[in-house]
Amino acid sequence: MTASSHHPLSDTSPRDPKAAPWAPHPHQALTDDAVDAAAGAAAAPAKRRLGGIDAARGLALIGMVSIHILPAWNPETFEPTAQWTVFAGRSAALFALLAGVSLAFSTGGHTPHTGRAMTADRAGILVRALLIAGLGLAINPVIPGITSEEVPAVNILVYYGVFFLLVIPFLRRSVKALIAWAAFFALAAPVLMHLTRDVLPVFTDLNPGFADVAAEPGAAAAHLLLTGTYPALPYLAYLLAGLAIGRLDLADLQTQAALLSFGMIMAVTAWFAYWVLILQAGGYDQLMNHTPALTEDGIDDIIIWGPNPILPTTTWWWLAIAGPHTNTPLALALSLGSGMAVLGLFLLLGRNLAKWLLPLAAMGSMTLTLYSTHLLALATEIHYDRPYLWFIIQVVVAALFASAWQHALGRGPLERVVGRSVELTRRAILGGHQRA
Repeated sequence: MTASSHHPLSDTSPRDPKAAPWAPHPHQALTDDAVDAAAGAAAAPAKRRLGGIDAARGLALIGMVSIHILPAWNPETFEPTAQWTVFAGRSAALFALLAGVSLAFSTGGHTPHTGRAMTADRAGILVRALLIAGLGLAINPVIPGITSEEVPAVNILVYYGVFFLLVIPFLRRSVKALIAWAAFFALAAPVLMHLTRDVLPVFTDLNPGFADVAAEPGAAAAHLLLTGTYPALPYLAYLLAGLAIGRLDLADLQTQAALLSFGMIMAVTAWFAYWVLILQAGGYDQLMNHTPALTEDGIDDIIIWGPNPILPTTTWWWLAIAGPHTNTPLALALSLGSGMAVLGLFLLLGRNLAKWLLPLAAMGSMTLTLYSTHLLALATEIHYDRPYLWFIIQVVVAALFASAWQHALGRGPLERVVGRSVELTRRAILGGHQRA
């Protein structure tokens, strides 16, 4: 059995009773290496690490694994499963949001570093970005398949490297400025994608390696910035919002409650706006009228499962949908609000239930290691026949390994390598100078 028969947007769609009901979807979320243990240590030694942040990242990792392995739809009703409805697209957004939070911690916390210290921070982030992207490019050739119907997962690591590169100029911005820039990218990037999607070069390989990028650098750049599964320009909305949140006092009860409540309000408002515009104000009819190549089922597939591989540009009404991986303004707002709510919830839970969150927090502290291992496990394709069993095995093994490793050695294996490289870079720039 090949992976090509398992994609919910392939020719064997959820509406085809012959389709495999447990098909994994290639869209995924990613691990956040920006937050290895060094991030907290580099920020303010006097401040204790907030386990709720790691626990939220651990949940995002589990969500990603579930999207890749578990059924995307119910085999009897062909409706999306609960795990798809909850995690599709949102795990990636949560990882990106938390990456921004961690970048804030590692560059000064409440008060951004200045002078030589900020220069060292930026150099360290540059090294981190190159290492993460390089790791992603090295892993990609191992992942089977090229098209969205074939790949078991789209590796976000290469995109992550681009995320970190693009966020470097914003590290010293104020909270208000960061929020304004996040809103700008949430609105402007989808519009730019809509205007350029039909003219940009197409990059066919969803998981490019070094050779692919070298052969088509222009198409690769367009893919990573605007046309890929996790395009960096719209994802900057998550990174910059996370950077703003990380400048706040996240140990404060009121801040935690505000994140939960405001995040829920944002998510509900975005979904309600989609419901009004598309389902009540005639938007759906506009999609049908301006996109004759798609049937009603085809439009529903995009709204539920996401574009395959890109969102149509036949009408501006496409920017009013809020499906996973559509990267429209409403989709970005919905995922950002959900991520903020999850972060606020886990910060609140961490106040009194920290011990219960330890397995999740341990997984969240070494997501680069666990995510990379997960991709390599997917490449074996042994999970297709028994998805539920392999999901449980991967999650349990990840939790046990992370807990034991963290207890004995601290940082995860890959986190150690990246963290050490970043530390050496910073030391080379700081020399004998103290951090500002």
